[in-house]
Amino acid sequence: MILPQDNVPAAGEVVLDHIGLFVPDMERAARAMTRLGFRLTPLTPQRHVLAPGESLVPAGTANRLATLRLGYLEILTPIAATPIADQLRRAIDRYTGLHLIAFGTGDAEASHAHLAESGFAPQPLIQLERTVETAEHEDLARFSVVRVPPGTMAEGRVQFCRHHTPELVWQARWLDHPNGAEMLTDVLLCVADPAEAAARFGRFAGRAPRRAAQHHWWLELDRGRLVFLDPPTLAQLFPEIDVPGMPFMAAFAVVVRDLETTRAVLADHGAGYRDLAPGAIAAATSEGISTIACFLSPTARPPWLALP
Repeated sequence: MILPQDNVPAAGEVVLDHIGLFVPDMERAARAMTRLGFRLTPLTPQRHVLAPGESLVPAGTANRLATLRLGYLEILTPIAATPIADQLRRAIDRYTGLHLIAFGTGDAEASHAHLAESGFAPQPLIQLERTVETAEHEDLARFSVVRVPPGTMAEGRVQFCRHHTPELVWQARWLDHPNGAEMLTDVLLCVADPAEAAARFGRFAGRAPRRAAQHHWWLELDRGRLVFLDPPTLAQLFPEIDVPGMPFMAAFAVVVRDLETTRAVLADHGAGYRDLAPGAIAAATSEGISTIACFLSPTARPPWLALP
């Protein structure tokens, strides 16, 4: 049985904790994710501490989550004029969709030190809170977040996250999705130089990337994987994608309990999908979101690992 605390890595582990879609219109984005069979948490404004000893202030952003038993998907939208909200707006100006990758850590201070030693000049550790409704009362979910200066990772916002209250994030009532999604497994990034990007992300995460082919690399974590492809290689997988610019976080994948149930839900909701490989399907997110959602059966080998 998977418990909320299983999402907090053990010492020395690095996992794919969550990904974030940046959107200008939360209602449209929620429709798109619901059409794909995800159940979303209520809209929640975020607050954070800008410096040690200071009070919590509004971050200028709000989110909804699709919490899986392992990992989650976050939808973020700007709601005020703040530096963080303005970062979201600039990213959205490039394209609406996936712009955030959060590595899970069990020790935010150690992850901060690792990034400093690896030459990433991390910003001061951020303490983030957001109000969460539980089945009984209202509470505060708390996180430590390690970020690097904007632009350090050209692909988007890449950070470490340490959950202090996993039981408030992974509430049982939000974990069962009509599409059967259970675990976040992969993010596919379209980049001009996959070898360079894989090496940089590997240095960030403290893991060695693996080369699959000349224009195809991946980074294996203790849970989850990042895949780096150039545009022609991405087009082999997703010829339907209109790449909005480079670099581009193009797709994500989740493991589902039963792929036939997922197919039925997508069909019932009018979400177009197609087979990628045995045990793998891809669906366009719609509503202006430039991201492909992939669904994998529990025993499937992801097709992006089998590309020539």
